[in-house]
Amino acid sequence: MASDRSGWGAARGQLPVGQGAAALLRHSLLWASRRRSVQRAVSGSPLTRRLVRRFVAGEGLDDAVTVARRLAARSLSVTVDHLGEDTQDAADAAAEVAVHRGLVAHLAAEGLAEHAEVSLKLSALGQALDEDLAFGHALEVCEAAAAAGIAVTLDMEGHDTTDSTLRIGARLRAEHPGTGLVIQASLRRSEADCRALAHPGSRVRLCKGAYQEPAALAWQRRNDIRAAYLRCLRILVEGGASPLLATHDPALIDACHRLMARRTAIAAPHEHQMLFGIRGDEQARLAAAGETVRVYVPFGRRWYPYLTRRMAERPANLALVLRALGGG
Repeated sequence: MASDRSGWGAARGQLPVGQGAAALLRHSLLWASRRRSVQRAVSGSPLTRRLVRRFVAGEGLDDAVTVARRLAARSLSVTVDHLGEDTQDAADAAAEVAVHRGLVAHLAAEGLAEHAEVSLKLSALGQALDEDLAFGHALEVCEAAAAAGIAVTLDMEGHDTTDSTLRIGARLRAEHPGTGLVIQASLRRSEADCRALAHPGSRVRLCKGAYQEPAALAWQRRNDIRAAYLRCLRILVEGGASPLLATHDPALIDACHRLMARRTAIAAPHEHQMLFGIRGDEQARLAAAGETVRVYVPFGRRWYPYLTRRMAERPANLALVLRALGGG
C-alpha cells in the first residue's frame, strides 16, 4: 500500500463501485488493444476516421508537421511520435530509422526545431530482435536530431522492456546527454529508477503509465498511482533532474507545483507534456500562465493500439468512440 506522505490518500479495502467499473473498462480496453480481430472491426469502419483525427495528426509526415506548426503558433511545443511498436523484422526496423530521419529533416526545414522533439519507441527499432541493433538505430536518429537541434526522448513500453530501455538510454546519454527517458510512476520499481536518473541535466518524462501491468509489479488504484507519481517527482527534483510532467490531471499538476515549490529555493526546471487531442483547455491554461507545454503528437498508419490505450487511460474518452461509431 502506498504511503500518504506525498499528499494523496491511498484507498483501502474494496474499490468503490465507480472505481471498480472504471477499472473493468480500462482492462477491457487494454485487452482490445492487443486483439487483431477487434482492430480489424474498428479500423474498417469509416466512422472511426473522424475519431482518429481527434487524437492522431494523420498518417504521413506532412500531417505531423502541419499539426506541429499549428501548435507552435499557439505557443505550444511538440514531441512527435511515429506510431508503431513490436517490430519483428530487421528491414522494418531499418525503415523506422528512415522515417524518423525524414521527420527530423522535415521539422528542421519548416523552422520548427526549437519547438520540437522526437519520441522513439525502441520496440519499433528492433529491440525484440537485438538490443544492440535497437541502440544503433536509435543512435542514428539521435545524431540526425542533434545536428538539427532537435531533442529525442525514448518512450517507455511494457514492464518487460524497462531494463533494456534504460540500458539503451544510458548508452545514448553517454553520447547525447540530453536524451530524455520515460518513467511510469505506476510501476513499483520506478522510485528506484528515478533515484538512478535524478541528477542535473537528466530529462525524465514522468507519466502514470498506459500499459496493463500485473498487480505484483504495478500500483492499480488511482490514488496509489497519484501518490507514487509525487514520490517519483520528489526524488527527481531533489536530485536536480528536469522533470517532464506528463499528466492531464489538474489536481495532480497543482500538487506537482506545490511539491516543487517546497523542495527547491527556485522553480525547478520542468515542462508539462500532454497528449494531442486531450485537455486542450488545460494546455492553454498552463501556456497562458507562462509554463512550457509540450504536446505529444502521434502520426502513422498503426494508430489502433495507441488509440485504445488512450481510451484506457481516460475512459471518459470512450464517449468519443461511441459517438464516432454511432455516427453522432
